[in-house]
Amino acid sequence: MRLTSEQVLGAYARGIFPMAASAESPSLHWFEPTWRGVLPLDRFHASRSLIRSLRRGDWRFSCDRDFAGVLAGCADREETWINAEIAQIFLELHAQGHAHSIEVRSEAGDLVGGVYGLALGAVFFAESMFSKRTDASKLALAELVARLRRGGFQLLDTQYLTEHLARMGGTEVPRSAYRVYLRQALSVEADPAAAFAPENPETASGAYWQPITQTS
Repeated sequence: MRLTSEQVLGAYARGIFPMAASAESPSLHWFEPTWRGVLPLDRFHASRSLIRSLRRGDWRFSCDRDFAGVLAGCADREETWINAEIAQIFLELHAQGHAHSIEVRSEAGDLVGGVYGLALGAVFFAESMFSKRTDASKLALAELVARLRRGGFQLLDTQYLTEHLARMGGTEVPRSAYRVYLRQALSVEADPAAAFAPENPETASGAYWQPITQTS
């Protein structure tokens, strides 16, 4: 039986998410890690080199302008857990207003990086990110954090912790603690319109970053 958007939303609300073994795999597996990766929004760290990269001014940011392009960019690698079913269900979730993408473009307009995920309550479940240019995925994550702060989100779930995420403030929490954080954040009303505004000249070159670049 084909996975439905209602099933996916219900699973995420319980702390469970699907992954495939590969792009060609016809089946999905469900995960609830013993240790969960999270990125506390007030602990995000942008390195000096990343801030310098932003301030060069040759990046452009947008939200939900090219969800399919970001999804395809995340799946375009030798090993991926994004199979056809996951791609299709997230395209449907995006059409329904639940899934969102951050796009990072070069000054010439080429899509060079991005991140996508699912928003429920005051939780954003980051699914995957990609980069075709140095710093592009880090910049996408920073843009996401800045937008989530602006929208009053409380929890950024990264599923697992990588070295890349740890350097930017990510950490791991035990499953029992994560469930508490999840319940609390799901009970809060965030402001998705503020977080995921697709068109705003103020944010085109990373203006949402100001609090981050002042405090990190």
